[in-house]
Amino acid sequence: MPFRQFAVPLWRMYEEHLQHPIFSIIHGWAVEHSKRCYVVGGYVRDILLHRSSWDIDVVVEGDGIVLATFVASQLNPSPKVSVFKTYGTAHFVYDDREWEFVGARSESYAQNSRNPEVKPATIEGDQLRRDFTINAMALSLGSDFGAFLDPFSGVVDLKAGIVRTPRDPDVTFSDDPLRMMRAVRFASRFGFEIDSKAFESIRKHANRLSIVAPERIAEELNKIMLHQKPSAGFRLLDMCGLLQLVLPELHALKGVESRNGYMHKENFAHTLQVLDNVATKSDSLWLRWAALLHDIGKAPVKKFDKVRGWTFHGHDAVGARMTKKLFRRLHLPQNEKMDFVSKLVALHLRPISLVEDGVTDSALRRLLFDAGDDLDELLALAEADITSGNAVKVKQYMKNFANLRIKLLETEDKDKVRNFQPPLSGEEIMMFFGIEPSREVGIIKNSIKDAILDGLIGNNYDEAFAFMLQKGSELGLVPAQKK
Repeated sequence: MPFRQFAVPLWRMYEEHLQHPIFSIIHGWAVEHSKRCYVVGGYVRDILLHRSSWDIDVVVEGDGIVLATFVASQLNPSPKVSVFKTYGTAHFVYDDREWEFVGARSESYAQNSRNPEVKPATIEGDQLRRDFTINAMALSLGSDFGAFLDPFSGVVDLKAGIVRTPRDPDVTFSDDPLRMMRAVRFASRFGFEIDSKAFESIRKHANRLSIVAPERIAEELNKIMLHQKPSAGFRLLDMCGLLQLVLPELHALKGVESRNGYMHKENFAHTLQVLDNVATKSDSLWLRWAALLHDIGKAPVKKFDKVRGWTFHGHDAVGARMTKKLFRRLHLPQNEKMDFVSKLVALHLRPISLVEDGVTDSALRRLLFDAGDDLDELLALAEADITSGNAVKVKQYMKNFANLRIKLLETEDKDKVRNFQPPLSGEEIMMFFGIEPSREVGIIKNSIKDAILDGLIGNNYDEAFAFMLQKGSELGLVPAQKK
């Protein structure tokens, strides 16, 4: 949403935002060394948008690393400076803010390279290489402290709500194709539009995104995912022709097929609605990923049945496997975060099936056991998955979900099955029967677990031991002491 007209002169608006002691230290250094030095980019933009900003980029016509080192030495306590010589940048964290220092530079790219040739430049040259006009505005920290530098009319574009490149968008996006995704991110974050020339350029250069490292793409997707209404970013990615390149699994959900009078819902639109529903309830990045991916298994399993119409049998299990492949492809975390998302995709139908079909104690125990500590997130996803246009139906589902939550709490309090470990371990089973690790040990362990979840025996050692004796006998096992 474009910001309001300025009520006071620009320099007055910025004056209060340049009071931090670090700006005074930089100013003193710049004057002493006769250097042009500016704060540039998002910090300047966000002041005009009346938004908080904790990332501050400082550009100097000279050596940014030298400036960062000096500034850090003047602070108490002195922060640790991280230096990236290849890019001529330095960074430190101070006062809960990220401070980055860089020497003003120009960049040029070979056609098939993602690594630019970097040369020192003036501040104006540095502004020219930046991605968008709204990120190219600068405030002087030198002798003309507070002077506003806006050579590409970033203020005008902020007022109009436009994402536009400082130079020919073909050059901007060809140089660094990730800027195409950044254009989508900024437009969807602020509710802006992408300039028509930039939009067409993105569509033209979309395939060049293939040279960008997967982790950089994933970082942009994560930022879009954390927006207040993340669906806007994914719709824009689709319109620009980028979605099919970065998330083909999601793109495959687009479209509706009709056959013999049967039609299925538009699964892409449904998915984005589920994502927005989750976003209203939780800031969790990984729960939002689960919402985005919960139905990706539908495209590969979709079939038409002459009697029942369109079916998507097994899409939960298929989607869980696809999720792990997607995480590996995008270099997203290969750890408990991936396991969490995959698990929720695999289980997302379970709560709604209990609501629809009625609840047995066995089904409640199994849901508690399988969901474990992720039960609350699973229920949040399942509730978000209700996107019917029938308000009466939605209201009834939500009422049923509330009842389900109560029953789950009662069952957990009574049976203590969430994350439970079977009362008998595999080692105890092997020792009792005098056998090595084998198929029989697994059968007995799983049988004990299933018997507890089905309510056939209690979750205690004595009943589990008696059940082990019975199952062992059925398998032809003899206690070791009788051999």
